[in-house]
Amino acid sequence: VQLQASGGGLVQAGGSLRLSCAASGRTFRSYRMAWFRQAPGKERKFVAYIERSGGSTLYADSVKGRFTISRDNAKNTVYLQMNSLKPEDTAVYYCAADANIIWSSISDHTKYKNWGQGTQVTVSS
Repeated sequence: VQLQASGGGLVQAGGSLRLSCAASGRTFRSYRMAWFRQAPGKERKFVAYIERSGGSTLYADSVKGRFTISRDNAKNTVYLQMNSLKPEDTAVYYCAADANIIWSSISDHTKYKNWGQGTQVTVSS
């Protein structure tokens, strides 16, 4: 599967953005999807995860209650709604997909086989 992330930009603290990740192919619904982010000079970190059907999600503690991950399998797209943004949310955001990743590995970026190109999110104070 090929992934294309979009929706990043510059926003003031407290603002909102919605990221999208469009996937190619007819097997999108078979992939478990996640968002990660990477700030300059730092390791890529887990943000959110969504199960194939969208029925199960998981969030990093740092974004819980502010971010919402969702997916539309008919549109081959996964979303990340980001509200109440903080300067520390500034990073390049990446979507990731894997058909076979196991639950214990979903927050481990090294376990995902498919990645989008990243979209920059900058939150000003």
